[in-house]
Amino acid sequence: MPVDPQVRARVKASLARLQEVAPGRSVEVRIPPYAAVQAVAGLTHRRGTPSAVVETDADTWLALADGSLTWTEATASGRLIASGERSDLSPWLPLDRPD
Repeated sequence: MPVDPQVRARVKASLARLQEVAPGRSVEVRIPPYAAVQAVAGLTHRRGTPSAVVETDADTWLALADGSLTWTEATASGRLIASGERSDLSPWLPLDRPD
């Protein structure tokens, strides 16, 4: 499947925003084939398989980021996989919610 440059830009921008609101390196967030970042305070992951991973497709991630899908809905439907301590990103989603 070809990589859509517009989707890639939106995914990368939203992951950068996640790193701003949840700085750290304890959770690896993977949105293949577009990007992967580390975020959330805690023990820093350096090598090998991280102890906390979130992985989903671009459509699901962007829906979580903009609030059109909740964390609970995404996990219950199997649209994302979250494993390990601190892998629940719901405290930071949606990414641009009013405080």
